[in-house]
Amino acid sequence: MKSEDFQAVYRELYPSLSRYVHRFTGDTDSAADIVQDSFLRLLEHDLPRDEVRPWIFVVATNLARDRVRKKERRRRLLVANQERTGTASSALEDLERAERIESVRKVLDRLSERDRQMLLMREEGFRYTEIAEAVGVRPTSVGALVARALKRFSAAYEAVGETNAAPE
Repeated sequence: MKSEDFQAVYRELYPSLSRYVHRFTGDTDSAADIVQDSFLRLLEHDLPRDEVRPWIFVVATNLARDRVRKKERRRRLLVANQERTGTASSALEDLERAERIESVRKVLDRLSERDRQMLLMREEGFRYTEIAEAVGVRPTSVGALVARALKRFSAAYEAVGETNAAPE
């Protein structure tokens, strides 16, 4: 394409092509790169003037699709890499979680049967009336009983934490 023709085509098509690609990608920087690449490719082709507009829009669309595919592929690879490299930290997190669960179980075993049952039922989403029926108390007293059980649980859990943290 001749230099004068190219400049005229560029001035005519650039605004429209730029808006189109920006809407397609949603990214101003990517759109600018794609439009530039499209016009560079146009320089390599000798097309009749009436075929330039549809041709360059198809080229820009294909470049935008390629960029979206690359971006998605990169995102998937990053996620996969994080999952792969995250196994060491997740193993540590799993170990810490298992230790916390074991501590909670020890503390629950130290509580009275009624306190343990009320706390576990509350944690499972039982209503106070259901807890009261299962434990054999008045529904109006469940709130206070659960609060006391939570206090006893917290105190016992802190004691277990202090025992585990004490140097040997």
